[in-house]
Amino acid sequence: MRPFRVRLTFILMSLIGISMIGAGFTMAHLFKDSHISALEENMSREINILEGTFKFQDMNAPDAYSYYTNQSRKIAKLTDSRVTFITKDGRVIGDSEKDPLLMDNHSNREEEIIAAKEGIGRAIRYSDTLEREMLYVAGKVTSEQTYDGYIRLSMGLDDVDEGINRAWMIMAGGLILLFIAATLVSYKVASSMTSPLEQITRVARRITDLDYDARVTMKRKDEIGQLATAINAMADSLQTQLKTIRDNEDLLQSVLDNMTGGILMVNETGQVALLNRAAERMLDVDNNEMSGRSFLELKRHYELTRLVEDGISRKEPIHEERSIYNPGERIIRLDGVPMTQDGSYRGMLFLLQEVTDIRRLEKMRSEFVANVSHELKTPVAAVKGFAETLLGGGVTDEKTARSFLQIIYDENERLNRLIGDILELSKIESKRAHLVCSPIHLSTFFDSVLETMSKVAEKKKISLSAEVPEELFIEGDEDKLRQIFMNLLSNAINYTHDGGNVRVIAVNKQKEDGSESVVFTVRDTGMGIPRKDLPRIFERFYRVDKARSRSSGGTGLGLSIVKHLVELHRGVISVESNLGIGTSFLLELPLLQEDEEY
Repeated sequence: MRPFRVRLTFILMSLIGISMIGAGFTMAHLFKDSHISALEENMSREINILEGTFKFQDMNAPDAYSYYTNQSRKIAKLTDSRVTFITKDGRVIGDSEKDPLLMDNHSNREEEIIAAKEGIGRAIRYSDTLEREMLYVAGKVTSEQTYDGYIRLSMGLDDVDEGINRAWMIMAGGLILLFIAATLVSYKVASSMTSPLEQITRVARRITDLDYDARVTMKRKDEIGQLATAINAMADSLQTQLKTIRDNEDLLQSVLDNMTGGILMVNETGQVALLNRAAERMLDVDNNEMSGRSFLELKRHYELTRLVEDGISRKEPIHEERSIYNPGERIIRLDGVPMTQDGSYRGMLFLLQEVTDIRRLEKMRSEFVANVSHELKTPVAAVKGFAETLLGGGVTDEKTARSFLQIIYDENERLNRLIGDILELSKIESKRAHLVCSPIHLSTFFDSVLETMSKVAEKKKISLSAEVPEELFIEGDEDKLRQIFMNLLSNAINYTHDGGNVRVIAVNKQKEDGSESVVFTVRDTGMGIPRKDLPRIFERFYRVDKARSRSSGGTGLGLSIVKHLVELHRGVISVESNLGIGTSFLLELPLLQEDEEY
């Protein structure tokens, strides 16, 4: 226990300090109120003077903004305050500090609302434009038919704050001197009795701050010595227990951090108690920021938040899927269970699992099966129908019979092409297609490709040509490159009118990083592709003109195969088209393939 004099000194020091602080607050408040009142009266008088002397101009005139802005700046220099002209509907037409065209509507400002009712309005608030606290005084002003609105003056409260700060500094200095004097008087009296307790207190605080190695080194046999021994024993026990707790926490944290599914724990008051790393990535939030805050702050994931809220309100297990956008669409499966302890509700535990890829694959598989079934059904039905007609003896004319047999043959060929394309696409998409790269002389390569396509082009009197530098080589899989350009040229010929032309251009390109690539352009003068169809032409079974595609024997898989083969070569493909003018496919392939196993 401290001596009476020490306690009395402490009480007196406290009373003096409280009295000085209270007086300081009172003086500061009175000083600030009186100074602000004086500023308000002065600014009100200045507004009244402006109303009587200022030459107002029509607010709707073309040069109203520049006129009132210039005038506000002149008046601001005379009044040492910010000047703003505001129309009755809150539109700023002149301001001495900022371009009025960039300022928002002021109809909801406190001073304008009061001025509309009482003639003069006042308000104090922080200005985002000037970044300091400002006093605003607005006066309602009407001048014949030219001006109907408000004149607002504003002034910073820096001088008021500076005066208050000086008063606080004087008071703080006096308080410090008083404490120093009182401390010197009481120190010698109290030190002999309080020193051991202070040592124990320091050790206790170190233990509180999780420093469990701290110990009291005091060797006394009185009550203080017994207290020191008890503190040391407590530290030993805490150190042992803490190690066990930390080991368990580390194990649990390791499990949570390495889970592929997200964990969201919400306590009974609706606050976020835990988010593991997977949940942080899914929701794009930070556990440190969200911990202890309401789960409703996940509001940008509205559907997910509403589902969590529904589970918390019903306190029942939930198993649902929702889409979130972060930044693209992601499908999240949410499984929630209520947490209970000793029969009491403690919150909800949610498991978040991203199933976007699974659902996308399911959808792709379903669409693929539907498309394949539809595409297979057409030639099979044709073959069956014409075969039944022939078998039934309904066709006696040999010419008609031969035309039926030719149709059966053509449909069979189409069916074979479709099956072959499906198998090829499946092989590429399953990563079972490998590149067998070798140097390819492009001029010779395109001579061979164009020769293969020449007969088809001659039937439609289409001109085929290639512009390829004689010295240009590229590294790639020749068979797959042939498949790429055969598909593109076949499409170009099929969709080009008789007498048109199809051209292949190859150009060497030097990139900024020093690497080289070859840009190929397959250009035709065909019917073109509508703009709305361009983003989808590389999808499987997508056709711009379904009737024309089927009549030409197309399977709808050619461009999809081309895109996959280009990407297999680490290249990119794009398309440009104008209706009635033609289409250009642009391929950019690296000159050299990277040295790795394909």
